Amino acid sequence: MEIARIHFWEINTVWLFYVLAGLTVVIFLIGLFFHASIWLAGLKRDKFNFSTAGVINLLKDGLLGKRIFKGDLTAGLMHIFIMWGFIGLFVGTVLSTTDYWLIHFLSGDIYLIFSFCLEILGLMLIVGLFMALIRRYIAKVSRLNNTSQDLWILILLLASVLTGFLVEGIRLAVQRPEWGGYSFAGLIFSSLLSSKDQATTLYPFMWWLHALISLGLVAYFPFSKLFHSLAAPFNIYLAPQPAPVISTEDRLSEELEFPFRDMIDFSACTNCGRCNEVCPSTSAMEPFSPREFIAQANEYTKLKFNPLNRIKWFRERLIKAISEEPKISPEQIWYCTTCRACLEVCPVYIGAFEPIRRVRIAEIEEGSRVPSLLIQSLETLYKYNNPWESSKKKRGEWPGVLDVPDLTKGAQANLCYFVGCTTSIDTRAQDLARAFVKIMTHAGINFGTLGQKETCCGDIARRVGEDGLFEEQMEKTLDLFAKHGIIEVVTSSPHCFNAFGNDYPGYQDLKTPEERLTFRVRHYTQLLEELMDRGLIKPVKSLDLKVTYHDPCYLGRYNHIYEGPRRIIRSIPGLELVEMAHFGPDSLCCGGGGGRMWEELEDEQKLSEVRIREAADTGASVMVTACPYCLIMLEDALKTADLEDRLRVMDLNELLTEALGLGDDEE
Repeated sequence: MEIARIHFWEINTVWLFYVLAGLTVVIFLIGLFFHASIWLAGLKRDKFNFSTAGVINLLKDGLLGKRIFKGDLTAGLMHIFIMWGFIGLFVGTVLSTTDYWLIHFLSGDIYLIFSFCLEILGLMLIVGLFMALIRRYIAKVSRLNNTSQDLWILILLLASVLTGFLVEGIRLAVQRPEWGGYSFAGLIFSSLLSSKDQATTLYPFMWWLHALISLGLVAYFPFSKLFHSLAAPFNIYLAPQPAPVISTEDRLSEELEFPFRDMIDFSACTNCGRCNEVCPSTSAMEPFSPREFIAQANEYTKLKFNPLNRIKWFRERLIKAISEEPKISPEQIWYCTTCRACLEVCPVYIGAFEPIRRVRIAEIEEGSRVPSLLIQSLETLYKYNNPWESSKKKRGEWPGVLDVPDLTKGAQANLCYFVGCTTSIDTRAQDLARAFVKIMTHAGINFGTLGQKETCCGDIARRVGEDGLFEEQMEKTLDLFAKHGIIEVVTSSPHCFNAFGNDYPGYQDLKTPEERLTFRVRHYTQLLEELMDRGLIKPVKSLDLKVTYHDPCYLGRYNHIYEGPRRIIRSIPGLELVEMAHFGPDSLCCGGGGGRMWEELEDEQKLSEVRIREAADTGASVMVTACPYCLIMLEDALKTADLEDRLRVMDLNELLTEALGLGDDEE
């Protein structure tokens, strides 16, 4: 017997198979068309270019599933087995079809290797599917939200691969070729049959069963969560590229709009629940779930951008469905702290915070469902250039007795210290600014501030979706920088730092080269680390303390600054640095980001209390942070959690001031 691939053995109605296969392809393409239509609806609000970083991400996170292994080895192995098993068997089917219709190459040693590889890939898929069934229905991993579709897909995949092995086993039971060992899994199935006659009779039924299950799976593919396997590579590739910037002047309408990559986000979601595990709001039992939000947004876009909208009858009923039953709950969006933890753990780089910001834009425009305190804070920002005080005068009072050069009054300096609204106005945060001034003065740094004329960077407006106000504040800030020739900035707040470094450039790119203002921005921890490396600051006082460091979200996850602050802490004699259960990229949010500093949310549980108790559990006597929001939130939590006798909250500047022996001069 020739060593070669045998096609349609004992199958007489081959034409029927190809009719069904053609119908399957048509259904599959219709599904792809629906998805493509939805995605393309957002393309006019987005742009992207070739990305080397995207290709690298695609290789390590798409093909190798690196992020899936993070924190869950079993999930990583399961996914690799299912993904490569499925892809391998699909490629095998394509090669077999090519061998039948175009070039006959599956013969001899090539066919033996081909058969052996398919056996390995099929077993990989079976192992992966059984792992998935065990995780979902026996081990019952808590973060997995099991639906009937999940079980149905696993059963279909398992039925397809098992019937494939049975078909191969039945054929081997009849033919019994010498090289049957290369199809070792099929050979095991062949041993279940008692006679050749039985195998010959059973073969056509099993072959058609396998064909119908497999074709049905392909037809169902674009209409099920399996479609994520096509959407996810796009999402992974686009991840390193910055989110699209759409100015208020260029916005197409006041309605809710999602750009192209958000649409892909929604399609790529596997509903794995990792985002829910790390979301501080979800963990605190608040009425918010990033997974649920993504699912709602996905259903909303499927309705709104359905290609059947071109049919008047369907469009009229669709508009009614959207207006009467909005798919995205407007209340939940204000609970998001925009901490970016969801993006940090998502295997395919989905972050709920950007789509949430777009929903907030629509809600701000509509106005009736925005938290009242937030509206008041935005009005204060508009009128008084800060979200805190109905006054512009208090902004310049924070220095106390310290002599701080004012660049708006003729002082000359190479560096502008941008104090920020919160640090300037909040009584507790002002200590941060005074401590930083003492350190810079001690190090001999030539710096100045903008005094009472300092503007708000606009971060709060940007986070809550008031883009018009953000753009206005940005222009005020840039005009002030240009007027006083500022090209070097250091900030107190990671939020100002992030706005200057990550938000402003996108809007600047919309301008002509002549209109753009280029300046360098650093967070104060970066400057302190530089001063330490240059030998300009050297802690001399030994502090016999055990401390733990809290990573601010906008310093850590947004800008990847983790080690610098820890280096500074470790440089202080006598200090012992201990880490909390969650630190670095896994740090817990204090609950102050995303505009929540200016909101009074119903049923709100203190996210900051969760964090402060985690700090107390380390046995540290001091909790150090590097953000005025975190400083305020954690200081308040210290009181409400009744931990004042066990723990202090300090800014890194305050700790370093003590270590430098600068004293507690009257301020």
